[in-house]
Amino acid sequence: MAIGILLALLGGAFVCLQNTFNANVKKRVSVWNTTALVLLLGFLASLAAGLTFEGSGLFRFQAQPWFWFSGILGVGVVACVTQGVQILGPSRAISLIMVSQIFFGLMWDTLGWFGLEKIPFTWQSLFGVLLISSGIVLFQSGPKLEPRELESTSVGVRDSVKG
Repeated sequence: MAIGILLALLGGAFVCLQNTFNANVKKRVSVWNTTALVLLLGFLASLAAGLTFEGSGLFRFQAQPWFWFSGILGVGVVACVTQGVQILGPSRAISLIMVSQIFFGLMWDTLGWFGLEKIPFTWQSLFGVLLISSGIVLFQSGPKLEPRELESTSVGVRDSVKG
């Protein structure tokens, strides 16, 4: 269980870091360029790691065919999260994403969808989601940030506009 907790925490750190990087890439190119780059590099890294650790076993798919296409969902994940982070900032966007994940995870567990073991709904689970959501609302009600200038503006251009 401790390893699972550690991996989940590490995964959360990777998600936040990746989305911060993606938002910085998106400042200079379109969301679709960013998404294609992220998923292509992810594919190449996964392929290399898979071949290294699993060899030819990497190509033995045993899941239901519709689960094979989960990577297509990655397009929506990267596009939505990248833009959300750029608009809201990492802490606000990731906190909202977290609440969404918890809510939908609870719903899918309770309903037993997508091949998950059906887990009975409890009021404690609902209270937990509402408590976390309340914390996010409190967090979101903090000071509003002014839209940031693009960092790609050079000093010379800014000086010539002033002068």
